[in-house]
Amino acid sequence: MAKGHRMERLGEEIRKIISDLLLKELKDPRFSAMISITAVEVTSDGSYATVYFSVLGLDPQKNKEQEQQDVIEALQHAKGIIRREIGRSIKLRHVPDLIFKVDKSLEYGRHIEEIIDELDIKHDEEDDEIQ
Repeated sequence: MAKGHRMERLGEEIRKIISDLLLKELKDPRFSAMISITAVEVTSDGSYATVYFSVLGLDPQKNKEQEQQDVIEALQHAKGIIRREIGRSIKLRHVPDLIFKVDKSLEYGRHIEEIIDELDIKHDEEDDEIQ
């Protein structure tokens, strides 16, 4: 159980480092939209870290999937810089290899919200009083 908490803390530290790098140091034109690092999951042995991100403020001229792919490519290109900064900031014997994935949870949440709105369920005051 202690190892699980250690990996969660490590993931959170990696998330902060990558977010800070995106704000201050990484100057790739493919980062034109605002990018949010939503989560980092580190494997139990610490060899891999999956970095989940979402792209906010998409360019209306570009296709959403294409812009997300551009961000993945830019992150892949900057992987060495990111890993070096993680190794410098966190004293680790082995810096995990980074895997970048688009976080689809916001889109999924919007989709569920649309489905609920389409149901058009009326909320009775009597139901509120019973609970």
